[in-house]
Amino acid sequence: MSTAKASTGQVAIVTGASRGIGLAIAEELARLGCRVVLLARHSQELEKAAERVRRQGAEATALACDVQSSTEVQATFAKILAQFGRADVLVNNAGVGTFGSVHEIADADWDAVINTNLRGAFYCSKAVIPQMLRQRSGHIINIASLAGKNGFAGGSVYCASKFGLLGLTYSMAEDLRAYGIRVSAICPGSVLTEFSPHAGKDPKRMLRPQDVAGIVRFLVQQPEQSFVSEVLIRPTQKP
Repeated sequence: MSTAKASTGQVAIVTGASRGIGLAIAEELARLGCRVVLLARHSQELEKAAERVRRQGAEATALACDVQSSTEVQATFAKILAQFGRADVLVNNAGVGTFGSVHEIADADWDAVINTNLRGAFYCSKAVIPQMLRQRSGHIINIASLAGKNGFAGGSVYCASKFGLLGLTYSMAEDLRAYGIRVSAICPGSVLTEFSPHAGKDPKRMLRPQDVAGIVRFLVQQPEQSFVSEVLIRPTQKP
């Protein structure tokens, strides 16, 4: 399969794309020849990220969108589909984290994590699936976590959101596979970003955003007759 040609001109949407893992994924998809739509909440930071993608010679569109809002997601995706007429790849990467003992988690923090990490992926997927059904093709990739496989002290709400995201992924894959739509999850271990606490961990041993982006590239290049449902990524040495 000619990987570069396979993605040329395809439309790829990445949430949480202003920095870290999301920006690395946007850049990787741009290198594949995709027209990339970057979504995040803060427009100024997002536009800087899009310009970074454009400097590679790729087409990049920046749209501010809070994935916690169903109304905002619907309006944003309607704008994307009106502009491009199709959607080939959706990467649900937007995520937040609050950490602490379960009895100390505020209700507002619980809502923010669940609404972003889980509800946001549902909203964005639901917004793009009708177009993918019309195309009878598409790939939805959910950036989950090893925290969605194993709980840890202080991780109650974050783990709950990622366990839920994996359940959503598996069920969507079964709902959509007959229509040529592939749904996959990537579960990284600790990634060196500013997102989560890394106290006591050696940054030299941690995963990099580019490690996750490389798996996204691998997934979207799968032959049509197959898809990889889940990928777990760990550093070679424990941080």
